[in-house]
Amino acid sequence: MNFKGKAIPTNPVKKDLSVVGLVDNHFNAYNAARLSEICRLMAEKMIKDDVTVGMTLTGALTPAGLGSIAMVPLIENGFVDYIVSTGANLYHDMHFGLGYKLYQSSPFVDDQELQKEKLVRIYDILMGDDVLENTNQYIRKLVCLPEFQKKMPSSELHYLLGKHMAKTEEASGESSATMLATAYKHGIPIYTPSPCDSAIGLDIAEKKFNGIKTDYDVMRDVSEVTAIALMAKRTFKSGVFIIGGGSPKNFIMQTIPQLNDLLNEHVEGHDYFIQITDARADTGGLSGATPSEAVSWGKVNPRMLPHSIVAYTDATIALPIITSYLLSKCAPRKSKRLYDQRDKLLDNLKKSLRK
Repeated sequence: MNFKGKAIPTNPVKKDLSVVGLVDNHFNAYNAARLSEICRLMAEKMIKDDVTVGMTLTGALTPAGLGSIAMVPLIENGFVDYIVSTGANLYHDMHFGLGYKLYQSSPFVDDQELQKEKLVRIYDILMGDDVLENTNQYIRKLVCLPEFQKKMPSSELHYLLGKHMAKTEEASGESSATMLATAYKHGIPIYTPSPCDSAIGLDIAEKKFNGIKTDYDVMRDVSEVTAIALMAKRTFKSGVFIIGGGSPKNFIMQTIPQLNDLLNEHVEGHDYFIQITDARADTGGLSGATPSEAVSWGKVNPRMLPHSIVAYTDATIALPIITSYLLSKCAPRKSKRLYDQRDKLLDNLKKSLRK
């Protein structure tokens, strides 16, 4: 085996260097090299018509503006087919669609003073507590509408929230400000595996005391994502793009073991595995679990391990770079509109079970 790769280049960085030039020519070792490999793998193999791409989101990404600046362009260009997110990212996503501002600050401010000034802090981001209250009131009003009065998967709840958010954005001139509205327009289903672990779930819980019928069908969520995985494995390749870890990572990865159990047959794991994380593998947590460990669970196709890459870095650094790189290197894909196909995909899963 030849262990040598290309020689480490020594050409200096020049002014007006593009993101593509920076990634391809100057990210040469350690996590910079892993990020370069991720960009090239996604551009050359993963963002293709024959790959179904699922993206997961954890951590406070949308308060940092990453929903608008990085995730919305990925959705608009068809680079993502379905999303699994924490509820908090979707909740904070809505602030921007409602026209509220979040502000850069310092992580070293006096939090007691912030409380007196009615400001809340996410590390070095500040917002008024009125932003939270007004967003909560917006959600509470929506979930009382007739179309919300049923038990539904989180994909449908987020679709309805996105529909109203799109109208709100259009009225306020905040077009393409949120993932929710953009995903609605492009038929991208968004799932939340822990739907009550966010203000959206808390707002619904509060209104339940007033008698609304809005509720989550969490088991349908499991079945829908599993049905998407079956379709991907039988008609396409399956790629997962994991930002962070946590419950969304497990939710998208568990689909393959679930298929093995349901079908009583061997289904190969996901074909492409990309993760941006700061979690360590040696603590035993799922967030830091490596692609090779996932092979033992049947979650990753062992023959595709060369197409499994982890970069240990901050998502606020990596995600804008990846988005810019893909926009420069990849033609837009037509959306698969998986939201519109949910019933059909579930029927296909049921037919497979009967066989």
